[in-house]
This record gives sequence, structure tokens and C-alpha cells, in this order.
Amino acid sequence: MALKVTRLNFPLYFSKKIAFSKDNKNNLSRIIVFIGRLSVALGVIVSLITVSTGVGSKKAIKERMADFSGHISIKSKQSNNSYNSSVVSNDGLQLKKIQALPDVASTQKYVSVSGILRNEHNFAGIIYKGVGKDFDAARFKKFLVAGTVPKITEVGYNNGVCISKKIAQDLHLNVKDSIVAIFSKGNQSPLYRKFEVVGIYKTDIKMIDDLFIIGDINHAKKIQGMTGSEVGGIDVFLKNINNIDNDAPIIDKLAGYKNYTVKATDAYPQIMDFIAIFDTNIALIIIIMLIVVVINIVMVLLILIIERTNSIGMLKTLGATNGQIRTIFINYTLMIMVPGLIFGNLIGIGFLLIQKYFGLIKLNPENYYLSVVPVDLNLLYIFAISVGILIVSAVSLILPSYLISKISPVKVLKYN
Repeated sequence: MALKVTRLNFPLYFSKKIAFSKDNKNNLSRIIVFIGRLSVALGVIVSLITVSTGVGSKKAIKERMADFSGHISIKSKQSNNSYNSSVVSNDGLQLKKIQALPDVASTQKYVSVSGILRNEHNFAGIIYKGVGKDFDAARFKKFLVAGTVPKITEVGYNNGVCISKKIAQDLHLNVKDSIVAIFSKGNQSPLYRKFEVVGIYKTDIKMIDDLFIIGDINHAKKIQGMTGSEVGGIDVFLKNINNIDNDAPIIDKLAGYKNYTVKATDAYPQIMDFIAIFDTNIALIIIIMLIVVVINIVMVLLILIIERTNSIGMLKTLGATNGQIRTIFINYTLMIMVPGLIFGNLIGIGFLLIQKYFGLIKLNPENYYLSVVPVDLNLLYIFAISVGILIVSAVSLILPSYLISKISPVKVLKYN
């Protein structure tokens, strides 16, 4: 009967023996191990919070812009980026093909016109965005803080409007209050319209909240002199905002040669410049935390080598090579890191879950375009951070581990 021979991985076996040895409880190793694990845990916590809140903020701001004004908006080239809509040309416009695209969730027509809201308290310059019966009310409801969305049937004129919380505060308005709007077109006399506030919204994006009110498309068409099926623009909503750069050229080709398309991410360049800073900050913080972790882990390795000089001399005397002993101590140090990674992930994920569901940390929307710190929990980020810290630490330990080759077993045993 043949005997099955199992080859022992000596460095890994010895690493486990010293890593889980009870002898570590009453010597310097206990303090060193604690410091190493603490630095790893803090590195993981800070990295998780930085990535999750940074990516979450970028995503939340983009989605707010897109959910209010459409991921991609089709406009007439005659509008010249004016808030007063020009009629979208039907020449070459293939709306049904746009709606049939796999990434398109819905479309909605609109007409916008600039004007002034005025009452006895104050006045405010506004953009009246008239929407039709295809208005995506379900998507808009996330912004409501009071009241309801105007019910648009395109039969007659609905006098209900939804204004921003900022405008409501400036003009001391509440739901069911009336307000007079003044519009003008060219050299014509001012047009007055009396509206009823049926809803109040808040996007936290200053450029939207300072200007836009939502109402019946028929009012805007009448002011702009549009008739029949003429519209001033078409908002296209996508299923995933990450596909906006890929879908924009396709929709632009289907929009017709007399029209053009605007991505939500291009409509507010100052916001996109602000979002771009997030990438730099995320990368900078992660690099700093990696440096802190690596410095502490290298320190742990060096002190462990010095502390176990006698064991290194004994292993060399018994025939262990420098490479094997280096592997033992690198494995040992990485094993020390594992509890730090586990506790760091538990604490970091726990904190992020609390923030995600309870929104404890608030922000000033005037500066950050958000009122609550958003969280994007992604398993890929969590895994990548932990594995990345392990790999970077393992590579950084190779050079200082060569200190082992300088230790002479003869001198160690002589002075022992």
C-alpha cells in the first residue's frame, strides 16, 4: 500500500504558529500588533467613507439634475440657449425611435418661458416650465416637500403650479396661496396670469430652485404663440445616468437637423466642475491613508524582526533560507492585518448604513447642492479597498524584510 505524502508549506505553517501563539500576549508584540491593526482599521474606515460618500454625492447630484430636466433635452436650434422656448422642428425628428431605444425610460414635452412672480411681499424672476399630460409626475414626486404635482390634462388651462421652496420662502407663499405672474414677449404688452400654488419642491440645486416653477403647458404655449402640437422641447429620461454619454450621440442623430440635444451634465457646467473635484479628493485621501497604513505595517514588521532575532537565528541554524524566513514574517504581518480589515469594514459599513437610512450628517445645499450626505454602498468598492490595502502592504513589506538576511545565526547564538 502506497503512502500519500503531503508536502508542508513551511513558511505558511510557521507564520500561523507564531501569529496565533499565546506567547504574544505578554510581550512587546501585543502592543505592536494592536497598533498595526488599529492603523489598518482606520485606513479601511476612512477609505470606505471617502469612496462611498464621494461616489454617492456625484451620483446624487447628477441624478437630481437629470430627474428634474431630463437626462437629455431636445431643443430647437433657434432657441440659442434661451429660457424662452422656440418651436421644436419635426423635420427629421424621430421621436418614436427615440422612445424605442433600450436605454430610454420615458419622454416628456415642455414649453418654457421667462417671467416674474410678484406679490405684496417680494418679487422673483422665474422660468415657467409648462409640461403636458406625459409629465413624469412619479419621477418628480421625490422633490416634493409639500402639496402635490399639478394634474395636467391639456384640456383647457390648469392654474395650479409647483414652485420651489426657495421661491416660496422669498414670496411668503404656502400651498393653496395665489400668485400673479407677469410675462412679456418682444414688444407686446405684459401678460398677466394668476396661479394657485398646489405644490412646493426642493432639489437642493441652487440654479434650479432659484428659477423654475412647473405648470400647465397650455399657458406657456399661449404666451409663446404656439398652436396645435407645437412644443418648445422634449425631455428624454434614461434608465441609467451612466449611459448618458453613449446615448446622447444616438439621440442627437434622431432629433433632426434643425434641433440639437443638451445633456443634463452639460447644462450646468459649474456643478460638473464642482463634481470633478470629488475624484481628486477621493484619490488624495486614499493615497494618504495607504501611506499611513504602509508606514505602520512596515514598523510592525521591523519591530517583530528585532524582537524575534533569536528565532531567526535558530531557523537559519536549522537550515531555513533567508527567503523562507522573509516569507514567514511577511505572512505573519499580513495575518496581523486581517482582524483590522474585518473590524474596519464592520465599523465603516455600519456607519455608512446609519447615514444611508437615517441621514444624520447634513450639508448646506448652497455650497454642496445636497442637504444630506448621500451614500453609495457598492460591494466592489468594499472588496477593492480591502484587497488593495493587503496587496500594497504585501509589496511594501518585501524591501524591509531583507533585514533578515543581515542577521548572523552565529552572532545571535553567541550573545543569546
